[in-house]
Amino acid sequence: MNRIIPSSELIINEDGTIFHLHLRPNQIASKVILMGDPNRVDTVASFFDSIEIETINREFHSITGTYQGKRVTALSTGIGCDNIDIVMTELDALVNIDFSTRQIKEKLTSLEIVRVGTCGGLQENTPVGTYIASAKSIGLDGLLNFYAKKDEVCDEELEKQFIAHMNWEKTLCIPYAVSANQTLLERISGNDMIKGITVCCGGFYGPQGRELRLSLADSNLNTKIQSFEYNGLHVTNYEMESSAVAGMAQMLGHKAMTCCLVIAGRRSGEANTTYKNSIKSLVELVLKRI
Repeated sequence: MNRIIPSSELIINEDGTIFHLHLRPNQIASKVILMGDPNRVDTVASFFDSIEIETINREFHSITGTYQGKRVTALSTGIGCDNIDIVMTELDALVNIDFSTRQIKEKLTSLEIVRVGTCGGLQENTPVGTYIASAKSIGLDGLLNFYAKKDEVCDEELEKQFIAHMNWEKTLCIPYAVSANQTLLERISGNDMIKGITVCCGGFYGPQGRELRLSLADSNLNTKIQSFEYNGLHVTNYEMESSAVAGMAQMLGHKAMTCCLVIAGRRSGEANTTYKNSIKSLVELVLKRI
């Protein structure tokens, strides 16, 4: 018998919306664009031909509308893989769980999910302004290790080589490595994005090798990550969500990938804080290709 999911695990608000996203099942499209910044949802929606629904709850801002005949949902996640766990789980629940019976549907729906974000470039060929598509992501946050299907979707050889290369400290979360959906990756990245490995961190400062007043446990963190290579791929960038997006999507049967604009050149020490026009161009590119 199909399990009935209890109210404490699938929390549905009194208005019939799911707990965090405040969306009903019919209010999301099969094509979803994710971004960390709630204000960037308005940037995506500025390209829409029509707007169907808008919701805001905490850092979760969503607008569903149409772009050139395609129904698209723009949704902000806030920062970090912990929020991606919420967003991906609730997006899946909206399409694959019957809210009236609290049971998983017999026929499952697969979403196309593209995260559009910003990142720090780690190589000489990823300066400020570069578009990067995450072919693979190494998660340093530990999120996927809580799920039984983790080993089915992860690249165990990449994990082993990365751990050995880094001389990984045992007190840290065990890294996991996942791939973007290949079909979606090729379609979105085209020939104008650099494809590589993204290291996905559980923080913006120390976990990404930034040092202000606190010293780093590993002062060679960036150097070691920059020199890592796997099957011809180098680590191109740091960001904070791609591994969870790719991993949760694969485990749940969705197609997902991440593309980012480099706004901090970690080799050059440069940063661009006036990147809004560049991210808008990336958003438009993704809308055309999704």
